Amino acid sequence: MTNQIPEIASPTRTKAIMETYGLNFKKSLGQNFLTDINILKNIVAAAEVGPEDDVIEIGPGIGALTEQLAKRAHQVMALEIDDRLIPVLGETLSPYDNVTIVHQDVLKADLAALIAANFDGKHNLKLVANLPYYITTPIIMHLLESGIDFATIVVMMQKEVAQRLSAQPGSKDYSSLSIGIQYAMDAEIAFIVPKTVFMPQPKVDSAIIALKKKEVIAEKPQDEKHFNKLVRGAFMHRRKSLWNNLQGLYGKDSEVKATMTQALEKVGIAPSVRAERLTIHDFIILSDALLALGIA
Repeated sequence: MTNQIPEIASPTRTKAIMETYGLNFKKSLGQNFLTDINILKNIVAAAEVGPEDDVIEIGPGIGALTEQLAKRAHQVMALEIDDRLIPVLGETLSPYDNVTIVHQDVLKADLAALIAANFDGKHNLKLVANLPYYITTPIIMHLLESGIDFATIVVMMQKEVAQRLSAQPGSKDYSSLSIGIQYAMDAEIAFIVPKTVFMPQPKVDSAIIALKKKEVIAEKPQDEKHFNKLVRGAFMHRRKSLWNNLQGLYGKDSEVKATMTQALEKVGIAPSVRAERLTIHDFIILSDALLALGIA
């Protein structure tokens, strides 16, 4: 009986790959390689990946998660920014003919073009990734603003960021990011990943968060651009009241202040409330009321 090659994520295989290619971890790219195969399998399970799915991965590293995705998905396309890892991935993922490695920065890549070139358009599109901590939020927002129709986004990130994404009104973690995500997606933390299962070990625990596109967005503002501007402005200074933040956003001109007062009265929101107490519905009706009165 021939000995099977250990899976990429096993500690022994990870160390062997690092030594073979003379690799070290780039702190500037937030590289922490996961070495627990069961957790990787649980990530794939959280995304419910199967043969009916095409999957995009961001930052495959040496291919540990990619391997688990390739075993279940129809096709996998992985975007890697570190040129040192391209030949490594070519070797570690050579047994899988359904994997394409793209040497690009996800924030600069034309994702729509890459999807069209590498997928047949007949399968569900999912995104599964272990995101670098230092650039998690920009990547998430970039994906949501891309207009690409992801059925599911399942990503690993710093635990506290995952808590912000899934936070509810009134909690300390609730923020403009919570609203930006939850406006179009259902956000749920699938499970926590301890820092001890990474090489090198980060300083904090991670979390797997599942973002699923809402089948129907129950309520939409008249102008999404203004709605987003209002939400970001309202959270500009968390300790300040909504009124103070609105003045910072729209100005302190007496006419503007009178109009803002009128809009708040119209929708029944107290000027003294803090933004963290407002629901998505509250921001939508306030955005529409301000627009109706000429504030944009």
